[in-house]
Amino acid sequence: MIFHSTPIAGVAIIDLEERSDDRGFFARSFDRAEFEAAGLDPHIEQSNISFNHRAGTLRGMHFQISPHPETKLIRCTRGAIVDTIVDMRGGSPTRFEHVSVELTAENRRALYVPAYFAHGYQTLTDATEVTYMVSGGYAPAAERGLRHDDPDLGLSWPLPVADVSAKDASWPLLSEWSDEQLAAVTGRLP
Repeated sequence: MIFHSTPIAGVAIIDLEERSDDRGFFARSFDRAEFEAAGLDPHIEQSNISFNHRAGTLRGMHFQISPHPETKLIRCTRGAIVDTIVDMRGGSPTRFEHVSVELTAENRRALYVPAYFAHGYQTLTDATEVTYMVSGGYAPAAERGLRHDDPDLGLSWPLPVADVSAKDASWPLLSEWSDEQLAAVTGRLP
């Protein structure tokens, strides 16, 4: 695996290191020791798949607060997406900044999402499938979200948003969060 750092500490884009021959290729897509050597938390407790019928579908921006934060490893296995994450870590010099990356079945690229990052993506093609490897289970009481169209975040999506769930469309704007709600994300002051 080839780990690429990003402007936000703790976030990594991961490319496969393919071993090719006449049959095709072989590549390692996860290795606990390599993740640890790259400074990434390798703990995985759950694996999920999301299938999306139409291009323009938007899922997110989701995260879980303390004491149930999640790290995620996201890969698009069919079609293409633009994956975007927002730093929600209290005290982080890049708090509320974001990273976006195109993940496709062809580039086989993955995005490592640290704990306390809101995560979402938009599909670029019909019939898109995404896999999530997650460090912990879903904890509904710890679930939070950001609006994909929050003007304070300045997120840009490549296509008009065609489909978004009622829940994702109703997350509060960042300007509506209280200092106490922000502090509850990681247990640190905003």
